[in-house]
Amino acid sequence: MTLFLTTFLIIAVVIAMMAVGVMFGRGAIKGSCGGVNNGGECICTKKCEKRRKLEEAMVQGD
Repeated sequence: MTLFLTTFLIIAVVIAMMAVGVMFGRGAIKGSCGGVNNGGECICTKKCEKRRKLEEAMVQGD
């Protein structure tokens, strides 16, 4: 039971820390522009070089 309570407490603290980060308005996560499951919509505040090239190729292909 002690292991369960310790694990639960650690997970609760990590979730609380993530919530505080969101409340203080941290910047967007850096990396890919949304990934495959995003339906092609870029959620980045500034589009990455790879995403710009992909969009240019899609426009030229049409």
